[in-house]
Amino acid sequence: ANEPRTVEVVRCCVADDEPHVPSMLYGASWRAARALGYTRLITYTEAGESGSSLRGAGMRVVAERRPRGGWDMPSRRRVPHGREHIARTLWEAS
Repeated sequence: ANEPRTVEVVRCCVADDEPHVPSMLYGASWRAARALGYTRLITYTEAGESGSSLRGAGMRVVAERRPRGGWDMPSRRRVPHGREHIARTLWEAS
């Protein structure tokens, strides 16, 4: 009954002149998630993003994802927003 519980951070936005704030936000998110019983936090970076804030928060790369042709599927309709065809890196804190 101790199944892993995963929470995903889908966006982290801060002003460009705020050094280390993204790392602090990811770290705080992970601490809050653990306090709520989660055992894993994941997020993604797009190709070309360094991931330095994620490394600063102690996260690690667990997978490289190929670009998708899009998110629209017959069972789950989606409107394209220009983020298709971009490779992504999966990061994890656990």
